[in-house]
Amino acid sequence: MTDRALITGITGQDGSYLAELLLEKGYEVVGVLRRSSTLNFERIAQIQDRVELAPGDLLDEASLIHILREYRPTEVYNLAAQSFVQTSFSQPVLTGEITALGVTRLLDAIRIVDPEIRFYQASSSEMFGKVQAVPQVESTPFYPRSPYGVAKLYGHWITVNYRESYDLHASSGILFNHESPRRGLEFLPRKVTNGVAQIKQGMAKELRLGNLEAERDWGFAGDYVEAMWLMLQQETPDDYVVATGETHSVRRFCEIAFGHVGLNWEDHVTIDEKFFRPAEVDLLIGDSAKAQKVLGWTPRTPFEDLVTMMVDADMKTVGT
Repeated sequence: MTDRALITGITGQDGSYLAELLLEKGYEVVGVLRRSSTLNFERIAQIQDRVELAPGDLLDEASLIHILREYRPTEVYNLAAQSFVQTSFSQPVLTGEITALGVTRLLDAIRIVDPEIRFYQASSSEMFGKVQAVPQVESTPFYPRSPYGVAKLYGHWITVNYRESYDLHASSGILFNHESPRRGLEFLPRKVTNGVAQIKQGMAKELRLGNLEAERDWGFAGDYVEAMWLMLQQETPDDYVVATGETHSVRRFCEIAFGHVGLNWEDHVTIDEKFFRPAEVDLLIGDSAKAQKVLGWTPRTPFEDLVTMMVDADMKTVGT
């Protein structure tokens, strides 16, 4: 019997990489699509004819129950969210409805339809926020510093609650920042690499950024989706930090990105206070020893390779 996986957020960065991985492993893949007049299939264009797309919404539990009953997946990966931190400050209630309560609706739909379904929740390093220990592990106390981080923390704990209350095979991946050429332009790493390409090709002269001293643990999204799959192959559900264990500043990201095309970042980057967060997260660095030991997972893509990969991709697409 062929395994069938249901992915919310399939048109996003992680959803597209995960769908490709599962198809390679012989899964049937169903993607949940929120009804919208502006659907973007760019990230899954290469596999769109190999996946089933079903209308549904994390705001509507009835639609989720219907999808689960119709497609009977063996695994569900919840990757959908209002996932842009800056937007969560201006739209905190919407962020909570989707990123927090949306998890509850999906878990409850699984409980009602088929408690044997294995569930993956995309948790976030933003839950650590004002970090209480360095590096961060699964047992590090949480201290979110944005409505997004707070919403993700709710989603994380409700997953634990349903696991313990209803004996669901529900696991959370506490993923640290993970990027790729498929990352949205609103996210800083892609904003930088796209800006570099535009400046190099004479389409722009400056790149306006916020806090250059903020440090993040950046990995490649294509590596991280493998950890998601591995979690649902374990006999016992659990929570795992997924990270590289290295930290780099925004300044260093800029140095590598501009240097890759022969430019000096200091000639083009301008600090703009409007891009500073109301409550900043200064340092995130994860320790994925548990994932490495239990899952056998390790990150494969070095930081500099990730940055240059993204710059090269934007150099090919900018202006075309």
